Amino acid sequence: MKAIVYGETGPSSVLQLRDKPLTDPGPGEVRVRLVVSGVNPTDWKSRAGSGTRRLDAAKVPNQDGAGVIDQLGPGSTGLSVGDRVWLWDVAWGSNEGTAQEYAVVPMHKAVPLPVAESFDTGASLGIPALTAHRALTSNEDGPDRLSPGALAGRTVLVTGGAGAVGHAAIQLARWAGAAVITTVSGDRKAELAHRAGAGKVINYRKDDVVSAVHKEAPGGVDLIVDVNAPANIGADLHVLKPGGTISIYAANSGESLTVPIRESMTRNVRYQFILTYTVTDEQKQNAVAGVSEALAAGALRVGEDHGLPLTRFALEETAAAHDAVEQGTVGKVLIDVAPAP
Repeated sequence: MKAIVYGETGPSSVLQLRDKPLTDPGPGEVRVRLVVSGVNPTDWKSRAGSGTRRLDAAKVPNQDGAGVIDQLGPGSTGLSVGDRVWLWDVAWGSNEGTAQEYAVVPMHKAVPLPVAESFDTGASLGIPALTAHRALTSNEDGPDRLSPGALAGRTVLVTGGAGAVGHAAIQLARWAGAAVITTVSGDRKAELAHRAGAGKVINYRKDDVVSAVHKEAPGGVDLIVDVNAPANIGADLHVLKPGGTISIYAANSGESLTVPIRESMTRNVRYQFILTYTVTDEQKQNAVAGVSEALAAGALRVGEDHGLPLTRFALEETAAAHDAVEQGTVGKVLIDVAPAP
């Protein structure tokens, strides 16, 4: 089979198209024929590493994807050959990513994909949607799992609403009943955030964020899903309700956050740092279940009309796909691995 592999960390040029032996799934595993692979910032960052370093074994990149069950391993029940599935955390702790024609994964990482949903949607979930779910359930008095009405009466501020995690957070929060405010950096991104379902979109380069948020939520917001806490912390503390939570899910390498201690104490602020790979098993199970329910309800959609434009590459162009994400391409970058069945 065809696979993208890299034997050392470094620039995208380390990614090479190779023939790779097709392996059978073991106990509790399934083999998936990939249709679409999704690319996230974590994928190029893992590949880049902290410099050139030879790996012990060749690695296939990319955590997220969608495809069709091709073979079941011994003891794998609940799924059938031919089932459409979306995948999460495939490359975490493994050399098997989704930038290949077939991937063998633990059965619990293959989640049914509704017939009404595209493989594009399936490949766009994983890291963004599971991160967004954890961010939206990080309030001390909030729900452990999102469902219709779980966030009713609450107001959520999503910074960077045109990004993949921001997009998923807007859609999940709206589905769960929250009022959603988001910030963006321009008119194009504002339109995308509106299409995702945000009730109020603020261009932080033109408008005063604190005043604009207070106009929509005079008492403050309950929760902030923050893509850039070092830049936003001052405004965050001015618009957050007492006892509210700031969920922080993104950072550049070596970046630090200076926390205003007294202001945080006064408001009894909760800071929740999030890396979806290392949340608890219960939190991950709740996220997968909540995202699956929202997906089945038609609440998670991708594409230009839904606020997340798609940029596509062929499998042999995976290096260019990684570069596109690193360069900040707006929307979701996808890799077409094989034609849909």
